[in-house]
Amino acid sequence: MYIKDTIYLDHQATTPVDCDVLSKMWPYYSESFGNPHSIDHSIGWRAAHAVNEAAEKVARLIGADADEIVFTSGATEANNLALLGLGTRASEGRQRILISAIEHKCVLEASRILRNRFGFRIDLLHVDSAGRVDLEYLRDSLDDDVLVVSIMAVNNEIGTIQDIPTLNEIIATSGALFHCDAAQAPCAIELNEISRFVDLLSLSGHKMYGPQGIGVLFVRRDLQSRIEPLIHGGGQQQNLRSGTLPVPLCVGLGAAAEQFQSTCQDSERKLLRKRRNIFVDELMKLPYPVSLNGPNSNQRHPGNANICFEGYDAQDILSLLQPRIAASTGSACTSGISEPSHVLQSIGLSHSQVASSIRFSLGRDTTEECIYQAITFICQSMQNLSRDH
Repeated sequence: MYIKDTIYLDHQATTPVDCDVLSKMWPYYSESFGNPHSIDHSIGWRAAHAVNEAAEKVARLIGADADEIVFTSGATEANNLALLGLGTRASEGRQRILISAIEHKCVLEASRILRNRFGFRIDLLHVDSAGRVDLEYLRDSLDDDVLVVSIMAVNNEIGTIQDIPTLNEIIATSGALFHCDAAQAPCAIELNEISRFVDLLSLSGHKMYGPQGIGVLFVRRDLQSRIEPLIHGGGQQQNLRSGTLPVPLCVGLGAAAEQFQSTCQDSERKLLRKRRNIFVDELMKLPYPVSLNGPNSNQRHPGNANICFEGYDAQDILSLLQPRIAASTGSACTSGISEPSHVLQSIGLSHSQVASSIRFSLGRDTTEECIYQAITFICQSMQNLSRDH
């Protein structure tokens, strides 16, 4: 995919809004602009119906029911609602939270708040060099004082896909709850049964070809009374998240979720994996020290390629690639923060290797032409840097 003259290889930061999704959103900015909470007239009823339909589509994506879907501003808010909402109403006997060492920054920060303000003990779960949670360490860490375990389905930096059913089997033995950040999952794995294996799950519209500014938290029906809302007001959404819902964004997320239920998704993921593998293979042919961080190609997000250019500075490479390629050194949610990736450190990379690593993330619109052109640009940039070495 080209954006003007730039090859876009940062789909894990945000995906473009699908054209069909955008067309379904547009009427709700114009003739169907009603407030879904206006219960006294037909325009409000139509808006509410559109929101309910969107919730049903998202619910079907994960095998849940519509009344278990809470719309939020995105996965960051959903993750905060899950952890802070549970923690605020937790019983005294369950004051410990387990999170994997490679969780998204918002999960780490929400956990830090629970520790600093409410006295929770936060334990990090070890991962192997591929980013997979150490199952024996998880078993040994569980006890009847654990409130919730938070493990993301698909990592946002190295693309690691976790075994959610096996994790659930282990976690359930302790009576702890299982929260899963699944923001990166729709493009990577089938989700139609995931609600069977988790208690709470977060999604984000702009990671799945939907709009920015919308996400959801799935909350199992029988757990909803145990969640303290973060936003108070009119008591919308079962009193879990007050405020007027943005109808166009809800409709957009529902339309995106519906696309991921189509029968063509498996073939689309296979094609994406094939193109990602071409990209990695071509990088490996370059006469420079190039290696792939994280799991092998079949155990990671099909569009993810986290590459270490050992001995070179990733920021220097990215600077030389501008404006021809859009990629990143890690999560866009930590941009502006000068610190090494905690994900890459957790899988055993040295500080210098972390500083040499770039995340390239391909999408459904990344063509082979884009891939080979990107390889040419990367090679040129490496040649320029090599002359300065």
